[in-house]
Amino acid sequence: MWQIVFWTSFLVSLYIYLGYPILLGVLQFFRRNRWQVDATFQPTVTFIISAYNEEAVIEKKLENTLSLDYPREKMEILVVSDASEDRTDEIVRGYSSQGIRLLRMPERRGKTFGLNHALKEARGEIVIFSDANAMYHPRAVKELVKYFSDPRVGYVVGKAEYYENLDKLAGKQENLYWRYELKLKEMESRIHSVVGGDGAIYAIRKELYEPLSADDINDFVNPLQIVYKGYRGVFAPEAVCYEDAAGDFTKEFYRKKRIVNRSWRGFWKMRGVLNPWRTGIFAWEIFSHKVLRWYWWVFAILLFFSNLFLLGEGSFYRIFFALQLLFYGLVLLGWWSIRQNKELPSILMIPFYFIEVHYASLVGIIESFLGKRYQTWSTARS
Repeated sequence: MWQIVFWTSFLVSLYIYLGYPILLGVLQFFRRNRWQVDATFQPTVTFIISAYNEEAVIEKKLENTLSLDYPREKMEILVVSDASEDRTDEIVRGYSSQGIRLLRMPERRGKTFGLNHALKEARGEIVIFSDANAMYHPRAVKELVKYFSDPRVGYVVGKAEYYENLDKLAGKQENLYWRYELKLKEMESRIHSVVGGDGAIYAIRKELYEPLSADDINDFVNPLQIVYKGYRGVFAPEAVCYEDAAGDFTKEFYRKKRIVNRSWRGFWKMRGVLNPWRTGIFAWEIFSHKVLRWYWWVFAILLFFSNLFLLGEGSFYRIFFALQLLFYGLVLLGWWSIRQNKELPSILMIPFYFIEVHYASLVGIIESFLGKRYQTWSTARS
């Protein structure tokens, strides 16, 4: 029995981070979605910037948005302020003469609540969602919208790059993890659809937006709704934006915990996407990329204790258990270094960051089952 538990847990863990990417890499050469891409396609666009107390970056963001290489007469710019308490609204109003509209919420209800109202105001055929700290490459909008020339495409996700805080350990680990994620997005897009959006840079057809609950995570639930309707989601690596990486492990933990909490509840509402007769191979993509990864800690616990009970079954199990102890020892070393404010080589922090990500998933899902909901929050920059 313990051998079955051990090998099941081991193979599932191996599949999540190695087997799935390998299968994606193989499948993309046999099953490629051929998108019709028209670089001259220029529909009307509503560019929505979500903001809460962003006085430190909002002016730079507005200047960046006004400088984008897209016909100004075809791009509407909306700033949704979640009842900001600093100078954010004042700064945005200063750009009203340049066509930028402020949509201020009367009370703080969270990002998704504000987006529901913004979509009622949006006049563009395509809606682009962005965060206040995400600075776009001049051609980013053109690179996003060109994929919508294909009527099968429902949403397009751009490529967020990190350009600061990479001298800090948390930033380095997040950047490494993000590189891996971007590769998955690229391969998933070639096979069917990229799993989820990116709050910093993604676009949808306005007609496909459905109002969300205030505690839904819009850049995950909305793409699931779109796939469920029969459309596809494309990853556009040429549509680039730049933002800060994490500067602090603690802030990163709370951010990921909140994201998983909201994503799990959103996924449960849209669990119909797991029906392959409805969504095709996308059902496999989301189960492998999200569901199994959210629950990796279950397999990790089973792997550790089944290995413990098998120590008398041969040298392989003893060596593997020693490797597990070494791995978790490095996790504790990383935790100690943070507590003591010690700087360790980045490679020694990989085990800690890996476990931190999964521990955040564990806490986020437990909170979800206990009824904890996140509707408002402060950014990691606060």
